[in-house]
Amino acid sequence: MSGWDEGAVYYSNQAQFTEASSEAEAAAASTTASRHSVLLKFKEFIRNFEKEKNVFPYRESLVNNPKFLMVHLEDLLSFDSDLPSLLRSSPSDYLPLFETAAAEVLAGLKMKVAGDSGEMVEPQTGEVQILLTSKEDPVSMRSLGAQYISKLVKISGITIAASRIKAKATYVHLICKNCKSARAVPCRPGLGGAIVPRSCDHVPQPGEEPCPIDPWLIVPDKSKYVDQQTLKLQENPEDVPTGELPRNMLLSVDRHLVQTIVPGSRLTIMGIYSIFQASNSSTNHKGAVAVRQPYIRIVGMEETNEASSRGPATFTQEEVEEFKKFASNQDTYEAICSKVAPSIFGHEDVKKAVACLLFGGARKNLPDGVKLRGDINVLLLGDPSTAKSQFLKFVEKTAPIAVYTSGKGSSAAGLTASVIRDSSSREFYLEGGAMVLADGGVVCIDEFDKMRPEDRVAIHEAMEQQTISIAKAGITTVLNSRTSVLAAANPPSGRYDDLKTAQDNIDLQTTILSRFDLIFIVKDIRMYDQDKTIASHIIKVHASAQTVSNDSRTSKEENWLKRYIQYCRSECHPRLSEAACAKLQSDYVDIRRGMRQQANETGESAAIPITVRQLEAILRLSEALAKMKLSHVATEGDVAEALRLFKVSTMDAARSGINQHINITPDMANEIKQAENQIKRRLGIGNRISERRLIDDLTRMGMNESIVRRAILIMHQRGEVEYQRERHIIVRKV
Repeated sequence: MSGWDEGAVYYSNQAQFTEASSEAEAAAASTTASRHSVLLKFKEFIRNFEKEKNVFPYRESLVNNPKFLMVHLEDLLSFDSDLPSLLRSSPSDYLPLFETAAAEVLAGLKMKVAGDSGEMVEPQTGEVQILLTSKEDPVSMRSLGAQYISKLVKISGITIAASRIKAKATYVHLICKNCKSARAVPCRPGLGGAIVPRSCDHVPQPGEEPCPIDPWLIVPDKSKYVDQQTLKLQENPEDVPTGELPRNMLLSVDRHLVQTIVPGSRLTIMGIYSIFQASNSSTNHKGAVAVRQPYIRIVGMEETNEASSRGPATFTQEEVEEFKKFASNQDTYEAICSKVAPSIFGHEDVKKAVACLLFGGARKNLPDGVKLRGDINVLLLGDPSTAKSQFLKFVEKTAPIAVYTSGKGSSAAGLTASVIRDSSSREFYLEGGAMVLADGGVVCIDEFDKMRPEDRVAIHEAMEQQTISIAKAGITTVLNSRTSVLAAANPPSGRYDDLKTAQDNIDLQTTILSRFDLIFIVKDIRMYDQDKTIASHIIKVHASAQTVSNDSRTSKEENWLKRYIQYCRSECHPRLSEAACAKLQSDYVDIRRGMRQQANETGESAAIPITVRQLEAILRLSEALAKMKLSHVATEGDVAEALRLFKVSTMDAARSGINQHINITPDMANEIKQAENQIKRRLGIGNRISERRLIDDLTRMGMNESIVRRAILIMHQRGEVEYQRERHIIVRKV
């Protein structure tokens, strides 16, 4: 009978309120009922969904891994057709239900355990995080608009930045500073905050002063927290429309997804598109109360691994059959080379080298932690209009991952990585550049000779060690850049000049040249027959361009080549056979001996050094040739072809240009000597003369112009004369 004499208001349910209140109650009851039925359906799904007879995937994975559960929306759809649509339309309501259901099912699946006092008690189960995946196509980041807010979306892109981990409160523990009563307030998930009530609901006793407004103090130690991290996702470079800047999107991940992603990796994520009030928005939008910033709360993500970063990661059975059948042919190598840049005429060896670059060698990790690169770097050096940039564009389209940059428009930070200060939190973070974003693919650098020397140095480490180490602004780290480099360059004078030595034509440092496995000198040779065929080929390409573009076969071919490259790179890691090793060893020693003899005879070293790096280059090439045929052993034939490619490219480049000691008859040597004497008589020490005038004077005396040029060149190499004003004026040195 306690409490019967306290003052209270008694009322009866009066007639005028009946309809309204009963309607509201009915609505509330129906929502609770529907929520309860949905909860039951979710529990039923986790317990009873079976893939085959008596195989319960979700139940098994819950018992094996009680922290999180990966749910395929397709399975959910086949179990109950309403559940996925509920999840898609209002994920923030139904995902917590799903997690509750999973936790309850887990508690039911666990055995009872003996408690402290000895009797059996229910086991303690933590929260279960539900991760969703689906097979639908991702939508473009540009098409996310207001109609998607608080719906489930799926997008893909590259992460460019990851913040450090923060602790995010799920329940905030409050205490009233007047009456010391405590309560817990739930926080909104994602980047939302908690809503703290304005007043305390304590009823003051007589003589006690009432609680003031805003009496609550937060007790951080007693609140509950989960890990949270924010990521920045940028559009995939291939999805960006031409001439636009890539968009980025803020992502928030929590609990078990935290710290699973490093910047530079490609992701496909499912998440809830939601909004938050930016902390620094007061500066941007004064008075714009209703303007919010969008972000995505991730509820499931998959990392698209480097071998299959575009298109599906799995290959169908038919595709695999087709690939193996293609690889077992005799002429696989020729077939692939004919598919490389089919619109370019000639340049057979360059095409073979590009094919090797696309397939790449095998990367090796030694037991002592040293990593050997498997990627092949190629440099194309030569005249204008020899289709160098076309090769680069083709590789950019065909390689599974590719980034195209031009030498003048890229800086060292843009190629490697830059340190940027975050506008809101004022802390520094790293943003990867082109070499990091193309990890596992190809970087195409055009106009390689126009790069500033200090920017070119930044690529050295990326090309050989395949890492980029950074020590800037308190950040010391090492990023991966396992990329192949395909570079195109022009000689310093614009055209390849046969009257100059190889050193003068290849105006790059030895350090960078030795990092290229193959160096091709592409010359524009004027020959009647060849010019005729090239002209007819180009005219044919232009004439039939319209008809070809309507035909979907070419795009299918390109796609097929891309898929084949992906398959080879993921499935096949060849090694050299014993016989191939012996052959390679003897050939390398022969090449070194030949270079040494040449150096002894001519008295100067070659423009392109032949070092151990070149031996590794031949190794990688033979592995790539084996990979094209999907064979796991590189044979002597592969080594022979790799050596041939190496000889026609790098060795040829090392021997190119004039060499004053080669094919000089005694008569010519005499004439050159006479020309040198005449030049010395014309030019006193310290005097200068224009090169054109000197040559004209000497030709009037009856000397051959090429002999005079060669004499000047030899004197220049000895250091007796030097050029000034872009080689127009000759000065005789002291």
